Amino acid sequence: MDNVKICSVTMVSTPPITIIPFQPEDQEVVQDLINAGLGEHWDQVDAAMNPDLFDIAQSYQNETFLIARSGDEIVGTGALVQRTKETAEIVRMSVAANYRRQGIGHQILDQLIQVGHARGFRKIILETTSTWRDVISFYLAYGFTITHYLNGDTYFSYEFNNRSQINGIENPRVFRGGN
Repeated sequence: MDNVKICSVTMVSTPPITIIPFQPEDQEVVQDLINAGLGEHWDQVDAAMNPDLFDIAQSYQNETFLIARSGDEIVGTGALVQRTKETAEIVRMSVAANYRRQGIGHQILDQLIQVGHARGFRKIILETTSTWRDVISFYLAYGFTITHYLNGDTYFSYEFNNRSQINGIENPRVFRGGN
């Protein structure tokens, strides 16, 4: 027994992730989270290029803007914006760097897709910068298809082929979120 080492492992319990509608009091934290994500990909974030972030509640009034929380911390965002009667666009998808690859982006996307389905859209579109390979892989793995490339951006589409089916799941539990 002289060669026996005793190890101690401490398990850290993390709070569950909750996906809820954006509230005006979340403005500063959400704006910072999105800008931090943009800053990882660009040398500098130009606030003038993102005027919707100055007043998220106003910019996304009558739309769906969701946040992901881990306990009291906001760790992700995503919004669904109506573009036509049959088409909505997903924008402002962002997950805090230290929370990535834990399924949070997928949870946000699930909720946005379910909201789009519940609102009767036939197609959901989105776009991202073509050099963001990890983001492109994420959307392709989810079931989006690339429709085209333009000016350094990659454009995607997700179509509801079977109105009772979302991402391969029959009759999903539909999230009924607010703005």
